[in-house]
Amino acid sequence: MARDGRDRLAEEAWEALARAQTALMRRFQEDFRNEEISMREYDVLFTLARCPAGSRLRDLSEHVLLSQPGISRLVERMAQTGLVSREDAAGDRRGTVVRLTSRGRDVLRRVGRAHAAAIQRYVGSALDPDELRTLRDLAVRLRAAQAPGKLPP
Repeated sequence: MARDGRDRLAEEAWEALARAQTALMRRFQEDFRNEEISMREYDVLFTLARCPAGSRLRDLSEHVLLSQPGISRLVERMAQTGLVSREDAAGDRRGTVVRLTSRGRDVLRRVGRAHAAAIQRYVGSALDPDELRTLRDLAVRLRAAQAPGKLPP
């Protein structure tokens, strides 16, 4: 395939992926309007559930879809409602460690069941198992290719 054809194909693939992601996120956000937490709060709880020892605030911001100042404000609000705890990082006066509380874990479990059902409705029902595996594998490869030092000049 000529370079121009490959460039165009990459652009078409990106546009299709971006539009699919936007359509899905709109549906998920609409679903979250009926939940006790926002989709952003769910993202933080979900991420912390995979960090049993908690996560430094700066590391947490690498895994959720918010800027560092945005995540700081969100975590502060979540701590006030008892979803997470915040503690000073040992040996680092400027660092903060964020942990999931038992209340946060309970909320995550409840909301997670509804969110998993929505994922099945919107994604699982649209693709067969082989397509889902292919989508997962392609998304993982695409994300890994964006790591620092991975992109061609």
